[in-house]
Amino acid sequence: MFGARGIEITFTLKKSVLLLGIAAVICSTAAAEQPPTISFTSGTGQLIVRGKPFLVLGGELANSSAGTAAQADTILPKLAQMHINTVLMPVAWEQIEPAEGHFDFSILDRWTEVARKQNLHLVILWFGSWKNAFSEYAPDWVKSDTARFPRAISAEGLPTEILSTFGGETVRSDARAFGALMRHIREIDAEQQTVVMVQVENEIGFLGRGGRDRSAAANRAFQGTVPSELTRGLEQHRLQLSPELAESFKSGGHTWSEVFGANADEVFMAWHYAVFVNKVAQAGKKEYALPMYLNAQLPAPLERAGEYPSGGPHPYYQEVYRIGAPSIDFYSPDIYWPNFDYWVQRYQSARNPVFVPEARLDSAPYNALYAYGQARAFGFSPFGVDSESRASKQSDAKPELSDFYAVLADLSDVILDKQEHDQCRGLVVHANSSRPTQTVALGGYLFEATLSRSWPAKSLLTDDGAVMVLEMKPDEFYLVGAGLTVSVFRDPDTDDRTAGIASIEQISKANGQWVVDRRLNGDESNQGRQLLMDARTIHVYRVKLYTYSDVRSH
Repeated sequence: MFGARGIEITFTLKKSVLLLGIAAVICSTAAAEQPPTISFTSGTGQLIVRGKPFLVLGGELANSSAGTAAQADTILPKLAQMHINTVLMPVAWEQIEPAEGHFDFSILDRWTEVARKQNLHLVILWFGSWKNAFSEYAPDWVKSDTARFPRAISAEGLPTEILSTFGGETVRSDARAFGALMRHIREIDAEQQTVVMVQVENEIGFLGRGGRDRSAAANRAFQGTVPSELTRGLEQHRLQLSPELAESFKSGGHTWSEVFGANADEVFMAWHYAVFVNKVAQAGKKEYALPMYLNAQLPAPLERAGEYPSGGPHPYYQEVYRIGAPSIDFYSPDIYWPNFDYWVQRYQSARNPVFVPEARLDSAPYNALYAYGQARAFGFSPFGVDSESRASKQSDAKPELSDFYAVLADLSDVILDKQEHDQCRGLVVHANSSRPTQTVALGGYLFEATLSRSWPAKSLLTDDGAVMVLEMKPDEFYLVGAGLTVSVFRDPDTDDRTAGIASIEQISKANGQWVVDRRLNGDESNQGRQLLMDARTIHVYRVKLYTYSDVRSH
């Protein structure tokens, strides 16, 4: 019927379809074989797993929760039920190398096996030479040999429980152990990609008066010339320095005190921790190039270096780390202080993708909405999630982390898309917030939020509230949150029209589709003027808006 030409076209089309199918399989296989990585898109960093962005709904274990294989069997199923999708778990140097040169990964193997069964990912926390500044997790054969593995010396001239950054054998042994760990992870997990990231060391820095190591080797280096690699790098990136570093940096000097003035001790420690950590990370990446980051213990108000870990990867001195530790992909804040948004913004301004590996558990559900919405974080993780015990929920109880994560899991694809296109915002208000009313702008509108009145005692404010705003299409938004009263205004930077609320629907996901549970009006929406978020549980609200000209009669 078609003739030879028709047969030729049909064959060509079938061949093209076959080739496209083969190409798709090859691309899919390549994505699966590509290790997880960090990608920057539209000014935000995303974690890419198997070729797709992945939203980390994380939880970090307490320090002693992953010390045995059996703990995995009880802890991980519980965390999966809390809608956590990624568990941050410690792996201690003393655990995997109890005798020098003899490695035992049996505990990690069991945790990885159980995590896969529970459809969980893992982030490995390497407790090597330092954990919270101290060296408790180093093996006994390291801690007991102070000649081979020297300690940092205090301002009083006494040895500390902190391994010195000037120990050549220390960095070689730590790097060898970390390299063995990463090689083992690659061998057991490169195909499955259960492990998606690694934290190198934990909250490093020097604790003690004066803020720096006073060992003989450290003192000689401190009195010597600042490495030209550091001064040249800082000069080249002067416009990117933090205000704290820029104020003290004097490129014309020679010694640490001449170049960095009053901040010399802390910058000195930052440089030597960075160089040490870079050697460890390099050894690991040579075996398996997963994303690697450093976390930081942040200073409390009025704390000085040495009262918090001096020389850690704080935003003040992050440019020092970028020069000294190029193998580290990004830096993350452990935030336990009330000014959560301030510290997130400091790490953003230092050009980091936003990932919060530790946060207070009690305020975590609310801070998570700020992190994912306003900061466009790819991950958030409160500390000690395995200790959370959910009692029978009272009718007036606040929502818990698992409630928030259940909703965020349903929204994860939407959140990732809106993060990429800068169509999401978020805010959090606590009873002790310095600004009781907060506002975010999106899509031509201003969303103004205050803490809701509690029920039935309407004279009392709720303790916490948060909202994430997602622009779904013009004049239509999803608002996700709890505990706030939200008013909507037209953004005067857009035009001089007035905003109104067309409808508010409480929605949820069922069988992969969003369905309307309730339409809120009358008293439930303050007569169509405000979104009154339930303080007892988190909901997704679909809010449709309209604008009109405010034409007044004369």
